[in-house]
Amino acid sequence: MPSIIKSVCSFLVLVLIASCSKKPDHDVHYFKDPHSYARPAEAVVTHLNLDVNVDFTAKQITGKASYQIKNKNGSEVIRLDTRGLAIHKVTLGKEETNTPFTFGDSSAYLGRELKITIKPKTDWINIYYSTTDNADALQWLEPSQTAGKTKPFLFTQSQPILARTWIPCQDSPGIRMTYHAKIQCPPDLLAVMSAENATVKNSSGIYECDMPQPVPSYLLALAVGDIEFRPLGKRSGVYAEPAMVEKAALEFADTEKMMETAEKLYGPYRWGRYDIIVLPPSFPFGGMENPRLTFATPTIIAGDRSLVSLIAHELAHSWSGNLVTNATWSDAWLNEGFTMYFERRIDEELYGKEFAEMEALLGFQDLQEAMTELKDHPEDTPLFVDFAKRNPDDISYGIIYEKGYLFLRMMEEHIGREKWDAFLNEYFNTFAFKPMITERFVNYVNEELVKKDSTLSKKLKMDQWIYGLGIPDNCPVITSDTFQKVDVQMKAWLNGTTADQLETKDWLSHQWIHFVRNLPEKMSRTQMDELDRVFGFSKSGNSEIAFAWLIHVINNDYVPAYAQLENFLMNIGRRKFVEPLYTRLAKSQNGLELAKKIYRNARSSYHSITYLTVDKILFPTNK
Repeated sequence: MPSIIKSVCSFLVLVLIASCSKKPDHDVHYFKDPHSYARPAEAVVTHLNLDVNVDFTAKQITGKASYQIKNKNGSEVIRLDTRGLAIHKVTLGKEETNTPFTFGDSSAYLGRELKITIKPKTDWINIYYSTTDNADALQWLEPSQTAGKTKPFLFTQSQPILARTWIPCQDSPGIRMTYHAKIQCPPDLLAVMSAENATVKNSSGIYECDMPQPVPSYLLALAVGDIEFRPLGKRSGVYAEPAMVEKAALEFADTEKMMETAEKLYGPYRWGRYDIIVLPPSFPFGGMENPRLTFATPTIIAGDRSLVSLIAHELAHSWSGNLVTNATWSDAWLNEGFTMYFERRIDEELYGKEFAEMEALLGFQDLQEAMTELKDHPEDTPLFVDFAKRNPDDISYGIIYEKGYLFLRMMEEHIGREKWDAFLNEYFNTFAFKPMITERFVNYVNEELVKKDSTLSKKLKMDQWIYGLGIPDNCPVITSDTFQKVDVQMKAWLNGTTADQLETKDWLSHQWIHFVRNLPEKMSRTQMDELDRVFGFSKSGNSEIAFAWLIHVINNDYVPAYAQLENFLMNIGRRKFVEPLYTRLAKSQNGLELAKKIYRNARSSYHSITYLTVDKILFPTNK
């Protein structure tokens, strides 16, 4: 390991056991998180009682956050994270004795440290607060921005460090707490959280949510809207607006099977229920793995269950991420790389090896794209990147997802699937509900698997994968017979076979995505017309196919599809799609003008995570 990385890792470790043991480790080890002002070794939160009112008129959450704390060393101060919150009063204990509090200096993305004076025996702190217009985690939607068009909607997105913008907290992934929440909202709406929830509205508009398992702050989540529930199985169900709920229930019908498959692979599901909520299209991600209630984009509802691997991904997070959690955002690959690997193992069990291989090849294409984008910043291509002085939202997810997947697949190939699966079962069990850093994971692998086998160690090249640039030369080779057949049809079309003569009957969405992605970057107007006339790409109901086609629309100035491009950008806020499209448009003067015209109308419908990204693309001088 390079010496600079060693020094970084040493800085990150606040308390670290000298070596890992086969016996479960019952003590929580806290790690220094550069993105949080919290000092858990002094005083740490363990449980939250949240009592708030959701005011759609004022677009404000107001109320009280009461924390049970553990003050191990008799500290006289506890430190929390805030950003853009109004703190009205702080009291101590059940008797609510007033206590002083102060703020530290303000940071653009870290916010301000909230320092609360406590006593050595203080066990509860009560913070009265309200959100402001600067609550980047919150998106308040007007009725016109919802599927039903009649009632407003609110949802949160706390990852990576936005929980502090809607609730004062110790906003570090390495700090866990249980919680109970009382949410007051308009009586014609339903409030749900990443917790045990009601499934029907009540006349009072008051809902109580309980999370008995300890979770980090980035998994705190709230949604309030005109929501209905449909069961999917004995432990699963889906929430959505009335106009979407039946479609969602049909799309996610395999959820219970996914849960059973995941448990057979890596042990019991420890969160009680696994429900899903389909949010309005402005949700900035494909999905967010909030425990007990995955938040999902409606862009995965294609009508044919072709995009539900995203549900397998968010379910897999119930083990890799929610159960064993990256302690800092520099270690985010431990969440996402593991989850991508686990997702494809679930899909292989349910839908077959070839299905999973097609997904892996599409993922490899995403990784190649990420590598191209980072050609001027190769320092961001290791799995572990020191983000101590950077906004963790700038992490290259293409790297941590797909390079992380390939690393774990390489481990499986060298160690053997049976032995590798046994190791992962033990890993999830040993470190359940605990934080994990990269160095600790490497130590655990070396002790449990490598066991001083120098030959195996050289084959694995773990340091190159984790700390090195690019992709090591022992990268797994992924092949797909199905994609090779697609390539044959592509070659035929390029050699003059008309589109309507291609053998595309019964193609799966993966094949269509592969076909569209691999079309020539530059095509004639005649070629674009032919493809769109025969295959209807511009009007595709599959968001992945439509997105891949719209890249070509921009590259080839295909004016007939500009209306579809504008409609896509106006109605979808998923950053995975929005960012590349605006980036491509901004490469030409005409494209930039079109992008700004669309964005003037679209920006208000995007979540802050999306519009702050697009702002930098279209208005770089305003950084």
